[in-house]
Amino acid sequence: MKLASLKEGGRDGTLIVVSRDLSRAVRASGIASTLQAALEDWQNAAPRLAALAEALEQGQAEGMFPLEMERLAAPLPRAYEFLDGSAYLPHVERVRRARGATVPESFYTDPLMYQATSAGFYGPRDPIVVPSEDFGIDLEAEVVVITDDVPMGVSPDQAEQHIQLIGLVNDVSLRNLIPAELAKGFGFLVSKPRSALSPVFLTPDELGEAWRDGKVHLPLLSFVNGRPLGHPEAGEDMQFSFPELIAHAAKTRPLVAGTIIGSGTVANHDESRGASCLAELRMLETIREGAPRTPFLKFGDVVRIEMRDRQGGDLFGAIEQRVAPSGG
Repeated sequence: MKLASLKEGGRDGTLIVVSRDLSRAVRASGIASTLQAALEDWQNAAPRLAALAEALEQGQAEGMFPLEMERLAAPLPRAYEFLDGSAYLPHVERVRRARGATVPESFYTDPLMYQATSAGFYGPRDPIVVPSEDFGIDLEAEVVVITDDVPMGVSPDQAEQHIQLIGLVNDVSLRNLIPAELAKGFGFLVSKPRSALSPVFLTPDELGEAWRDGKVHLPLLSFVNGRPLGHPEAGEDMQFSFPELIAHAAKTRPLVAGTIIGSGTVANHDESRGASCLAELRMLETIREGAPRTPFLKFGDVVRIEMRDRQGGDLFGAIEQRVAPSGG
């Protein structure tokens, strides 16, 4: 099934069930008012939501309405935790090389992860609001999974059963602020503003054979101003699977229902598939040509991130955002 949230009913939106072709939806009235509420009672809510989804597919759900992306908030407008990994080492290698840093050997055996901003997520059509172009505005296309309650010390095998939903994220980065901030040795803060989530989240079964080994085996598509940026395969070159990332995050603490776990920027060793962020593209240009030629995002630029199945069907809906100045 596919789930989303309308921009109504307060900060956490109103939970809706969405048809597989993303053309229509129905409110989950009487089941759960918000996605967070559904995740906190997932064993009871999920079967009822699935039944509503089936009725929607058959055109028998009472209160159906056409789905309009502009009306959607993020599926989770705010979350208790967003723990973002960096599981694609081709991306790590290139971006660290761009700022003159090397990749420690431990990164190949121990997941890289940080606690990201989760108090608010942009909806899929909301602008990316930034104070200044001088900050080096960049998109980062990633896959995310959403968990129910995860016990502390869970193993990777046990962790997979706690993955209830899958989605996409534009994990916005301010590249020109990152080096000085990381040099303090205390992690990201001002260089990582709010991110945007895909219009819908879906249950793993919706992906069929594309969901295996705790990874999504499909290309992740990114565009800037309508021009393709990259189409790397999300199931390739992922050093750590989502169950492994969850187990790492839960090593010393339980995770609450609604925790978002990010894959990190999707990247492949095959450079012909492009990139999922501008920093990586600029590094590839530097390697090939001696200097970067693609600028970071400017006000008015539009980014688009989406994933389609092997038949071309739209899975999550597209994140499509225009970059805008704060106060503008």
